[in-house]
Amino acid sequence: MRASPKHQNPATIRRLYDQPVKENDPFYLSRIQMLDNNACSNTGGQGTDVSFQTCKDQVFTLESSMAGAGFVAYDSLSAVSISSSRSPFSPHGSQSCLSDPRPSPDNTDGSPYSGSSVVDDSNKLKHKLRELELSLLGPESDTVDSCNGCFITGDHQAASMASFNCAQLVDLVPKLNLKQILVACGQALHDDDMLTVTGLMHVLEKMVSVSGEPIQRLGAYVLEGLRARLESSGSNIYRALKCKEPTSSELMSYMHILFRICPYWKFAYTSGNVVIKEVLEYEGKVHIIDFQIAQGTQWMFLIAALAKRPGGPPSIRITGIDDSQSNHARGGGLHIVGQRLSEFARSYNVPFEFHDAAMSGCEIQLEHLKVHPGEALAVNFPYVLHHMPDESVSIWNHRDRLLRLVKSLSPKVVTLTEQESNTNTSPFFSRYLETLDYYSAMFESIDVACPRDDKQRINAEQHCVARDIVNMIACEGPERVERHELHGKWRSRFMMAGFSQYPLSSSVAMAVRDMLEEYDHKYRLEEREGALYLGWVNRAMATFSAWR
Repeated sequence: MRASPKHQNPATIRRLYDQPVKENDPFYLSRIQMLDNNACSNTGGQGTDVSFQTCKDQVFTLESSMAGAGFVAYDSLSAVSISSSRSPFSPHGSQSCLSDPRPSPDNTDGSPYSGSSVVDDSNKLKHKLRELELSLLGPESDTVDSCNGCFITGDHQAASMASFNCAQLVDLVPKLNLKQILVACGQALHDDDMLTVTGLMHVLEKMVSVSGEPIQRLGAYVLEGLRARLESSGSNIYRALKCKEPTSSELMSYMHILFRICPYWKFAYTSGNVVIKEVLEYEGKVHIIDFQIAQGTQWMFLIAALAKRPGGPPSIRITGIDDSQSNHARGGGLHIVGQRLSEFARSYNVPFEFHDAAMSGCEIQLEHLKVHPGEALAVNFPYVLHHMPDESVSIWNHRDRLLRLVKSLSPKVVTLTEQESNTNTSPFFSRYLETLDYYSAMFESIDVACPRDDKQRINAEQHCVARDIVNMIACEGPERVERHELHGKWRSRFMMAGFSQYPLSSSVAMAVRDMLEEYDHKYRLEEREGALYLGWVNRAMATFSAWR
């Protein structure tokens, strides 16, 4: 769970939205329209609205070519039309849409450019949508008996592309369950059943809204993730979109909104500070290494608490780690955090020193941590270890490497807060279902704290939550940086690195329960297996544990 954008591979979607959402604007998301073959880029309109208009004597290409990948086209949020019978994820996709439109004499497997293929695809879609209707509504439903297929033609088009006019299907929307449609769409994508995906995405566009009920808001970002998955493995359009970042003040405002209305970050700060204060209570020299320092807010509370201890405060040194992507959220580098904390410590007469390590956790080596002899060391991992690639992604296995590195420093305590979700090594459809379940609970928890048409809440969800959802659905391999694990798996990793679990005192749970008094009564706190579980209703959302 990230309060600020984290590092992304260049192939990963950089930003979904380029300006605050208009009030009550249903599904203000990107729209992509391919017009004709002799086209060049002309980014008109607003937001990520991209239209490729006709340009004389020029040919538009994205990066190198769209050859070798199934081409995906969207017409103003209408259904996706796949120009190949093969999966867009196959390394042997269809011909490029910029190639010669004449069918090859060797083409015997249903070229996407043949007229008969378009008719066949239309008939298959009718059948698929009828099957879908029967499965979702039952045999007694008022059926859509026809779904008209038509050709998209143009003087300069290189190929005829199938376009399915499924407007009649929209009549079914009031009878459909949105979560069922989302699940069915993910299953169809997993099965490479692109005709069903086509129909379902068309239906989803009519059901989702960034200002609607929690499931509608989640559906809007899941749909964006599904699109991104198709496009990044087909036409690579998402790689070509360049969207503006919000200003640092806007992003800070969005992050503050989530910090205020949801207890997830306060859960990490509160529990971590209680444990660290207990362990370092009588130490003269304290060194804290924070692997995601962000704004440094957590340590203000701890500095204030240690300043009041009998005998006077210790000298405190903090090493703050954060990659350069977070500079945007702060409006500058880590020196801003150091200045802020130094001024705060000075106001409490606490001897203080700040050391910054402006890099990703994957880059951290022993020499970057500046550990001095005689210091009592505490290490903090707040919602950050799941960003480190493990053995399933890289031979370097930075996730376990960091734990072994930290263990070699002989810390007094290590605190870990992570989302209680299982998405790291799960195959696509299992991960997709887990994402639906987890974020359904998160959006419900946000919903009770903020009006649905609140523009700040909409922007906060878009800039601070939606990217994680899209990354988990759309990306694979090194490009997927959101890789959550359950507490049981984290326990195994820590124990393999040589740690033992630090028993939590009753003060930790008591402090968290006091903090939760500010929030809705549906939040739950449970202690088991030596860890604290923060939940929403019956869903565990985050865990806190301590190690030594």
